[in-house]
Amino acid sequence: MTPAYAELHCLSNFSFQRGASSAEELFERAARLGYHALAITDECTLAGIVRAWHASQQTGISLIVGSEFRIEGGPKFVALVENLLGYQALCRLITRARRRAAKGQYRLLHEDLDESLEGLLAIWLPKRADEDADGHWLQARFPERLWLGVELHRGAGDQARLQALQALASRMGIAAVACGDVHMHARGRRALQDCMTAIRHHSTVMASGAHLYPNGERHLRTRDDLAGLYPEPLLAETLRIAARCHFDFAQLQYQYPHELVPAEHDAASWLRVLVEEGMQWRWPDGVSASIRKQLDHEVRLISELEYESYFLTVHDIVRFARERGILCQGRGSAANSAVCYALGITEIDPTQANLLFERFISRERNEPPDIDVDFEHDRREEVIQYIFSRYGRQRAALTAVASTYHASGAIRDIAKVLGLTPELIDTLAGCCGRWSDRIPDEERLREAGFDPASPWLHRILVLAGELIGFPRHLSQHPGGFVISEHALETLVPVENASMPERTVIQWDKDDLDRVGLLKVDILSLGMLSALRRCFALIERYRGITWTLASLPKEDRATYEMISRADTVGVFQIESRAQMAMLPRLRPKTFYDLVIQVAIVRPGPNQGDMVHPYLRRRNGEERVVYPSDELQPVFERTLGVPLFQEQVMQLAIIAADYTPGEADELRRAMAAWKRHGGLEPHRKRLTERMLAKGYEQAFITRIFEQIKGFGSYGFPESHAASFALLTYASSWLKCHEPAAYACALINSWPMGFYNPDQILQDARRHSLEIRPVDACRSDWDCTLEASEGEQPAIRLGLRLIRGFRQADAHRMTEARQGGPFMDVEDLCKRAALDKRARASLADGGALHSLTGHRHQARWTIAGIEPQLPLFANVVTPEPSASLPPPSVGEDLLADYASLGTTLGPHPLALLRQELRARRCRSSRELTELAQGRLVSVAGVVIGRQRPQTASGVIFVTLEDEFGMINVIVWHDLAERQRRVLLNARLLRVDGNLEVASGVRHVIAGRLSDLTPLLTGLDVRSRDFQ
Repeated sequence: MTPAYAELHCLSNFSFQRGASSAEELFERAARLGYHALAITDECTLAGIVRAWHASQQTGISLIVGSEFRIEGGPKFVALVENLLGYQALCRLITRARRRAAKGQYRLLHEDLDESLEGLLAIWLPKRADEDADGHWLQARFPERLWLGVELHRGAGDQARLQALQALASRMGIAAVACGDVHMHARGRRALQDCMTAIRHHSTVMASGAHLYPNGERHLRTRDDLAGLYPEPLLAETLRIAARCHFDFAQLQYQYPHELVPAEHDAASWLRVLVEEGMQWRWPDGVSASIRKQLDHEVRLISELEYESYFLTVHDIVRFARERGILCQGRGSAANSAVCYALGITEIDPTQANLLFERFISRERNEPPDIDVDFEHDRREEVIQYIFSRYGRQRAALTAVASTYHASGAIRDIAKVLGLTPELIDTLAGCCGRWSDRIPDEERLREAGFDPASPWLHRILVLAGELIGFPRHLSQHPGGFVISEHALETLVPVENASMPERTVIQWDKDDLDRVGLLKVDILSLGMLSALRRCFALIERYRGITWTLASLPKEDRATYEMISRADTVGVFQIESRAQMAMLPRLRPKTFYDLVIQVAIVRPGPNQGDMVHPYLRRRNGEERVVYPSDELQPVFERTLGVPLFQEQVMQLAIIAADYTPGEADELRRAMAAWKRHGGLEPHRKRLTERMLAKGYEQAFITRIFEQIKGFGSYGFPESHAASFALLTYASSWLKCHEPAAYACALINSWPMGFYNPDQILQDARRHSLEIRPVDACRSDWDCTLEASEGEQPAIRLGLRLIRGFRQADAHRMTEARQGGPFMDVEDLCKRAALDKRARASLADGGALHSLTGHRHQARWTIAGIEPQLPLFANVVTPEPSASLPPPSVGEDLLADYASLGTTLGPHPLALLRQELRARRCRSSRELTELAQGRLVSVAGVVIGRQRPQTASGVIFVTLEDEFGMINVIVWHDLAERQRRVLLNARLLRVDGNLEVASGVRHVIAGRLSDLTPLLTGLDVRSRDFQ
C-alpha cells in the first residue's frame, strides 16, 4: 500500500539561485502525486509564501509555512509554523537575521534563538551523526518540538547514514522524520538547478563540481519511491508534524495606525470633521445636493468597512507635503472619490467627472483601497523620510518588487555559466528586445551569425527559456508603503533595502491584496517638479502666483496649440503616437484631454475602439447606443467603451452584476493574459445580456473589447488625473513658454525629450536663448529680461557635462562680492580646481571673460596655484591672441560639452551635402502631396516600438526646421536592423503619407549617414 506523505523541506525559486521551480509548479506536482501537505521553506525568507498560499488554495494541497536557516557557526535547521504565535516568531527571526546583514544576505546568531519561539517546530538537519552538542542546544530551544531530519538521495552511503541518524535521534530522545530537501518539482529541472548553482557561486557549471548535487533526486518524488527509501515510521512522522501545523494567512489581523485621531474623536468622527472642512475649502460657494449625497455615501461605506484610519493616514502624508510646498497629486482609482477630493488627496473635481466609486471601494470586495499619490521626483525622499519618522522603522516599510528574469538577462546568465565568451554573450543577448520575455527566433539568430541548429545554442536557449520569469532578487518598490498599527515584523519579515535609511517588507506589491495589507503608493513624477519650478520662475519674474487649481480653465489658445500637435515637452501627449492623434481628435475641452490621454493605448487599439470613436466624433458615423439604459454610460464617449469603468458599469446595468462582481471583472481583465479567468465572465455576461434582449453580435464585440483592456486598458480615473497635468503643462507651454522650457531643462532627466530638443523647439518658437556664462549663469537655467513679451532663457551651469554643483554654488556666492575681473579672479575667488576650470572653458562659459574657447583654454592653462612665498608677487603672463574656432569646431565642442548648441543646427551645416543626395528637409515635406516618393535625413532623436504595433518601429528624426516622423515596417526593420538601431544620422527613402495634417514617411530603404557628423555627440531616446 502506498504510504501517505507530507514534504516538510522544500525550496521554491524564491530561494534565489537555489530553487528551480515555482510554487505553482511544486503544488501542482504535489497534487498529482497525492501528497498530504507541502511545506515551503525558502532560506531565511517568506518572499514567495503568499504565492505558495495561493497555489495551495488552487490545488487543495495544504501549505505549511516555514523557512530554512543556518546559524552562523552553528547548525542547520528548518523552522515550521504551528500557529499564529509561531508565524510571528518566524517573522521576527527572519527580520533579525536580515536586518543584521547587507541586502540579499542574512546572519542568524545563536542568541537570536534565546527569545520565545513558541508556536515554531524545528527539524534539525545535521551534516554528520556525531553532532550531539548542536542537537542538545536546539532541543533546549524547541522542547518537545524538535525532530531530526533524514534526507536520502540515493547516495552510496544512504543506508549507513540512515542508521547513524536514527541512532542519533534515539540517543537524544527525539523522533526522526523523512525530508526531501526539494529544489525542483521534477527531475527535468536538474540542468537548470545546476546552472543556478553556478550563477550563485559566480562560476561556470564545469568549474562548480564541488557545489553541484551528484544526481537529480532533489525533486518531488513519488510516494512509492519514498517508500523504497525510508522506513514507514519516518514517513508517518511527516503526517504527525503536518497535523500540528494549522496556521492560515486568514488568521493575520492587520490594523491601520490610529495615532492620527485627536483624543476627543474616534476615527469615524475625525474623518467626517476633515471632510466637512474640505467641503468648505473645495466648494466655497456651497456644496450641491448631488455632491453632498455622494460624500455621505462614501463616508458611510468607509466607516462600514472600517477604512477611516487608512484615509486619515494618506491625508496626513498629503498635508505634510502641502505644508512643505511639495507639489503632489493623487491619481488612479482615488480620483473616483469625492472624499479624496475633499481631503486634498486628488485634484479631480467630482463635479467634472462621472467616475465609478466602486472602482475604488466596494462592499463586496472588502479590500483596502489603493491610493497612489505622485510627488515631485526630487523631493519625494522628504515625504518618505517623514513616513519613517512618523511611524518608526518597526511600523513602516516599503513593499518589495520581485525582479524577474527577462530573456536577455536569462540568456546572459545561462550562457556565462556554460562557458561562452563575453563577446558571444553580448551578441546573443543583443538578439532579444530590452524587456522581451521571448527567446529570439531563428531569423534573428542567423542575422547575428549563430547557427540555430547548433546543440550548444539549443541548450542555452532551452535553459534560458525555463529561467525567464523566475524571480532574480528582491528590489524595493518605487514608493509603495506598508504602515501598521503594530510592528510589521509580526505580519511579514522586514529587511534592509540597498538604499541607506530604507527598509522593505519581503512581499511583492502584487501579493499584498491577498492578505489585506494597507499600501500607500508614494510615487514620484518629474512633471510635478517641472510644474513647481515653472510656477516659481513665473512668480520671480512676473510676480504672479499660479497653482494647479488657479490656472485658467478651458483656455481656447491652449487647446488650439494642442490640436496643432505643438506639444514637445507636454505631459502625456508628447509621444509620436499622441502627436499623430492630436490633429485628428482636436481636443477642445478637459474631457477631450481625458480621452486623448487614454485613447492612445494598446487596450483601445486592440479592442478596435479608436477608429469608431474618431468617425463618430468627426460626424462620419452615426452615434448609436446598444440600449437606452446604457446611453448614460457611453454618452460621453459617443457609444464606444474606452475605459475600464465603462465596462464595469455595463456589467452592472446590462448583466446585473453587483459592484463587487464588476470589480472582479476588472481584475480578470487585467490578469487574463497571464492567468486566464475571463471565461466565467464571458458566459455570465452572455447569458444575462441575452436574457435582457441584447444582440449576440454586440455581446461578442464587447467581450473582444474587454480582452483588449487586458493589454493596458486605461482607467478613466487615471486618465482624468493625468489629463489635469496635461492641461496645466499645455497652458504653461502656450502662455509662458520660456519659463516652461526653463523648468523642463532644470527637471531633466524626464519625458521624451532631452535639453537639446527642448531648446531647439524653443528657438523654433522664437524664444531668446542665452549661453552659459560664468559671470551670469546659476546652476539652474534662469529667466532674464528681454525686449520681447517672453523673457530670455539663460542656460545654467548644470548643462556643462562633468561640472559639479558645489563648484557652481561657490561661483554664484563669489559673484555676490562683485563681478569677476578676469578668469584668474574667477578661479581664485570661487576656488576652482583644474577640472572645474577645464569644464568651464570647454563649455564656452568663459566667453565673456576671454572671447572664445581657444582663448579660454590658453588662459586657464596659465593659471597655477602660487606657493606661499610668492603669494603677493604678481608676474604678468605674456598674452597671446589665438584665432577663434570655426562654426563647425564650436558646434562639435558644444555638443561634446553641453549636449546642445546655440549655433546653427548640425543639419544646417550639412544641408548642401544632403541636397546633393536629394534629401528634403522637414519644411519641404509640408509642401508635398500624399504618396510622393521622398528622401529625408535627420538626427535620430527617438525610436519607439509599441507592444501592439506588430513589430513596427516609429522613428523620429530632427533637422534644422523641425521633426520628421518615420514608420519602419517589421520586415524592413528586420532586414536593416543594424542601420536602424545604430545610425545617429539616418537617411530614409520612402513614401510620404498625409492624414489629418500629420505627415509620415513610410520607409522603403534606410542608410546610415553618421560619418557625416564627424564625431558629433548626439543621443537618442530609444524604446522607452
